[in-house]
Amino acid sequence: MTAAPASFRLDLSGLDTRPAQVWGGVRLVPLVRPEPITDLRLHQELYEDEYAAIPATRRTHYLSYIPHGFVADWTRDGTPAAAYGTHLGASASPDPLPERVRVRPPRRLAKRASRTRLRFLPLHLALDGYLALHFGGPAVVWEQWSDRALRRGLSPRAEEAYAGHQVRGLADALRVFELHPGQCGLVVYVADTLAAAFVVPHPDDYRALHHTLLLDLYGELIHHYATLSAPVPDFRADLRTAGPINSAADLRAAVTRQEHAWAAFHDTTMAGGLLNAAYRAHTVRRLDRFTLTRFLPGFRPRQENHIGEAITDDHGRIAYLKTFRLSEPQTRRGHLLDRLAAHDWHLPTTATALGLTEPELALRLNTAGFSALLR
Repeated sequence: MTAAPASFRLDLSGLDTRPAQVWGGVRLVPLVRPEPITDLRLHQELYEDEYAAIPATRRTHYLSYIPHGFVADWTRDGTPAAAYGTHLGASASPDPLPERVRVRPPRRLAKRASRTRLRFLPLHLALDGYLALHFGGPAVVWEQWSDRALRRGLSPRAEEAYAGHQVRGLADALRVFELHPGQCGLVVYVADTLAAAFVVPHPDDYRALHHTLLLDLYGELIHHYATLSAPVPDFRADLRTAGPINSAADLRAAVTRQEHAWAAFHDTTMAGGLLNAAYRAHTVRRLDRFTLTRFLPGFRPRQENHIGEAITDDHGRIAYLKTFRLSEPQTRRGHLLDRLAAHDWHLPTTATALGLTEPELALRLNTAGFSALLR
């Protein structure tokens, strides 16, 4: 399903950052498209069984909480894609949808339904990529590795996450704050820690999918911060330093400068750990001029690390985006696996590269939960 990893960066050109809205410890930053993408549309499918096992490969399954899926519709000639919707029961959505069809449980993480329609499981593509990281285990027969590790690779991996409705304050924040005209995305901060980014092609798609942020998964770090953090301060423009204001035009110009300053601060500082990082991307599906990919970070210890999935156009710009913030233990596990794979799973060489002794590296592997790999 995936190709070799390639270098990838998040290109949010075409999206404008609007001033943040604050509710308790949650800060929401709207993203607006002056020109929506019309030849790619997203809608939601709801599943009756919220827990499902999806085949990831012939020998492995991805088991998770999966309350819904997304369906991407696109056109091959650039004309606007028709609105399309699915529905389950009376409680699935308060908005009338143009068509109702029977929803089948997911059988794959991403499956083409027709020549111009793709069903996929939002966020789970990214999580499966993280859990399957170097799943094959040692590729070289070193004496340090157990026979079981050489035969079967890594044991099935599991990570804990929390649904959005369990993140304190998030439901109220999403309910209270209004949507901007042209809004196609949102960046969610908890205790001013970037928790998730969500982008869709069209404002109508965002209005229909805004509530799905409560169905997404969030890491232990975000849940912990939401539970224990104090309210975060709101950023308010101070026009007293904006120079003389003698007319309505001066006031408008000062407000515009403050909005631009806020957007620049957000994109370079607050979201810098997400937007300025280099990722490794695997292509999942080609959608004519669009491409669905999932990406992994460089697993930099003691820094922000996000996994995610994206649909990009033929110029590399983001049409759809969903991210998940890794905790420090999750980052350490990814970092250890990356370093081992980069040094052919040779413990002495890997330990030297990390500035450790071999027993210290073995202790780290044991602490990270990889003790079953060792002899």
